[in-house]
Amino acid sequence: MSHVAKYGFSKSERLCGGAVDALFVRNKGGYVHPYRYIYKVREMGEGDEANVAVLVVVPKRNIKRAVGRNLLKRRTREAYRTQKIALTQKAATKGVRVDIGLIYNTKEILEFKTIKDAVGEILEKVMGRL
Repeated sequence: MSHVAKYGFSKSERLCGGAVDALFVRNKGGYVHPYRYIYKVREMGEGDEANVAVLVVVPKRNIKRAVGRNLLKRRTREAYRTQKIALTQKAATKGVRVDIGLIYNTKEILEFKTIKDAVGEILEKVMGRL
């Protein structure tokens, strides 16, 4: 695996389609300011390329302007991308797939450092429960 691929955020790592609906049905989660998170651990399926898939949601109810929502989604994806390696390796070792939903849950636009710390804490908690 090349250095670039390790830190990349490919299409297969984005949660989409029916997996999104399945994620919101009775799964584990919690709250780490400013995110509410939910996750689902399941066996690797045949079509699964990545061991971890992420969904980033910034509700219009909290951040009215699309510019702000897009900024927060970019910051969240970047925070995940730079800290995901330990979680992806642990999921690969156990042979499971982890789907994570990160829902931004505050009305102000926070700095990248705060977002990075929160996403890191969420990834640690999910990793601890694998």
